[in-house]
Amino acid sequence: MSEATLRDGSRVEVRPVRRSDAELLLRGFERLSEESRYRRFLCSMPELSDSMVRYLTNVDHHDHEAVVALDPVTREGVGVARYVRDPARHERAEAAVTVIDDWQGRGLGTLLLELLAVRAREEGVTRFTALMLASNDEMMEVLENLGPVRVIDREAGTVEVEAPLPADGLSAELRHLLKLTAETDTAVPLATPGEAARLASKGP
Repeated sequence: MSEATLRDGSRVEVRPVRRSDAELLLRGFERLSEESRYRRFLCSMPELSDSMVRYLTNVDHHDHEAVVALDPVTREGVGVARYVRDPARHERAEAAVTVIDDWQGRGLGTLLLELLAVRAREEGVTRFTALMLASNDEMMEVLENLGPVRVIDREAGTVEVEAPLPADGLSAELRHLLKLTAETDTAVPLATPGEAARLASKGP
């Protein structure tokens, strides 16, 4: 467990996600607006199935890592960041950040991504990928002008980007990418649409 102060003076406690965090995750999900849920999952997600909860909390801390931020006063979860390693290219992992609506804009997403990057480097991950909504050509142009961040795949309504992890901290490109997701019509999802669809189809 570690403590940190956000840019507005708020305090958070951050620790690895545990299997026993199912109820914590569900309560946090209930606090996400419908829009935030859509932007995180890239599809309508009115509720989390038991299968999805198991997936999101059954973390091996090697190929699948997740860290949760807690409000030290209420002990409720206010943000989660995770990576899932690409089984075909072990040096790559998909990164995902979710912050509860009333904690957005305080720098929590950046903090969580920084901590996630530390863990990723320790496990041999050198590149983060992210799948985001991209609703217009202007947004695509912005993404393509981010330097080392490159667009690696496009599908209807989404864009997948890749960014190298620096030796320490976060690169300017990763910080810029996270800033874009907070200020524009894009989002870093909690899980990929494929994962969400597959897990949702399993039902409880």
